[in-house]
Amino acid sequence: MKNTAMAATAFTIVPRFVLGGKGFIAPSDTLYVAAVGVGGKGVEDVNKTARSPHARMAALCDVDERMASKPKVNFPEAKFYRDFRQMLDKEDKGIDAVIVTTPDHTHAVVALAAMERGKHVYVQKPLTHSVYESRVLTKLADKYQVATSMGNQGSSGEGVNLITEWLANGEIGEVTKVEAFTNRPIWPQGLNTPEESQAVPDNLDWDLFIVPS
Repeated sequence: MKNTAMAATAFTIVPRFVLGGKGFIAPSDTLYVAAVGVGGKGVEDVNKTARSPHARMAALCDVDERMASKPKVNFPEAKFYRDFRQMLDKEDKGIDAVIVTTPDHTHAVVALAAMERGKHVYVQKPLTHSVYESRVLTKLADKYQVATSMGNQGSSGEGVNLITEWLANGEIGEVTKVEAFTNRPIWPQGLNTPEESQAVPDNLDWDLFIVPS
């Protein structure tokens, strides 16, 4: 009986937080994230992701080094790339998900490349530039069984969720008419074509900005 008790004690399972200290999160419970387009709105997306104790920024990518200056300082452990294809190739085994906050015309291109490598993706709106691109991404998400989400902040707030629940539960009765309005756009639209030529700044890789082939 004494030997049996000693053996049982030897095989007692100790919680991971005890082995790693208070607040310890095992690598298996950590989501390693790469971000493509880390300036402007990308700064906010990266910072919000990094606030989660279960997320870690593993790689950053931007065609404009000036726009990436703050994220590079804030996340010195994250490797920096200018070409997202090189990032995906070299960091493939070290990342689980990719945030895409590039200019609109490259959303689908970057998301497609990430999904083909089995990476989960969060893509800012607009998701794509055409219905065809949307259908391609939908098929890829099903094929590779990856989680996907679009950064449509206006339709992802708690207010919208609450109204949806009210309607589904019939709490406000039968809805026969809906009126909607908006104050958008709240910024200048339809800018004129510049009359003078503008040189590409040294900090921007123009070829990568246009669309990688």
